[in-house]
Amino acid sequence: MSSSVAKAKAAPPKLSTQEIQQQYNRYQNELQALAGKIGELEQEAEEHNLVLSTLDEALANEPDRKCFRLVGGVLVERTVKDVVPALKTNRDGIQKVIANLVEQYKAKDEEFEKLKREYNIRPASAG
Repeated sequence: MSSSVAKAKAAPPKLSTQEIQQQYNRYQNELQALAGKIGELEQEAEEHNLVLSTLDEALANEPDRKCFRLVGGVLVERTVKDVVPALKTNRDGIQKVIANLVEQYKAKDEEFEKLKREYNIRPASAG
């Protein structure tokens, strides 16, 4: 028992300045990539919402109205009543992926903050 407590309290292996810099840059790049992907998917979900708001009106008035959908680079003709459920499913899937990526971002950011605290890293002041 005491050995596991000692291991938990033991300091992490000391990294060289170069290794710390590499790890710092890696965390920054990973966080930036996750933020970019989250933004991209949020925009796509917003586009789905815009299309759905337009099609919901058509669904109420003319469910058999034809509309076109891009599927795998091919434009296909469908009816509004066929397209709306597929769009809702896609939007919901995108929102689940966004939630997953946000969780990954938070976890990675916590690791990054831990690294900064551990090695007393502070951003250089502009000036």
